Amino acid sequence: MAFLLREWINFIVMISSSLLLTIFYIKSVKPATLEKKIGEVAYKRCYHYRILASLFMVLILINQIVYFYYPLPIIFPRFFPWDYWVSVLIAILIAVPSLLIMLKGVRDAGEETIRPSRENPLYGGIYNKIRHPQAIGELGTWWIVPFLVNSPFLVIFSFIWIPIFYLFCVYEEKDLELRYKEAYIEYKKKTGMFFPKQC
Repeated sequence: MAFLLREWINFIVMISSSLLLTIFYIKSVKPATLEKKIGEVAYKRCYHYRILASLFMVLILINQIVYFYYPLPIIFPRFFPWDYWVSVLIAILIAVPSLLIMLKGVRDAGEETIRPSRENPLYGGIYNKIRHPQAIGELGTWWIVPFLVNSPFLVIFSFIWIPIFYLFCVYEEKDLELRYKEAYIEYKKKTGMFFPKQC
């Protein structure tokens, strides 16, 4: 009975952390909106929201690892039917491009990645091709641990992040339009959201 309790507690913590990550991340990408209410301190507050969101992200990754030892007692395959090395290979094939794109986005965005500022200019580099490289890269990372722990349930569960990350980008773009005005609107016209626009 104690083992069953641990399994459900881990799952509930993972769900709760996912919800809190979503809430705090959305709050973190709206500094210009918040500035209208509380002034310039909004940017510092959004930085703290971003830190909180990152902490919940780490907690979810820990929950995924714990799930390997305490899977939910449900009628669902615990492992994939193929050899474990196949899952490891899939994880690597996802991890390499995802991390490369995400890290390139982090480098080109600079401090804005974690600490928004009114003074930061629109980014260059990979942002000249797509508007949300960090989101695309980070989205892929949600499947790395599920495949490494060989869990079909976690792989399927991770699909919740697709609409959530899209929502993150929509909220962020509304705020960026407020911050950069016409410059960002023009940028959107010529730059793809997740994939480069065809010339």
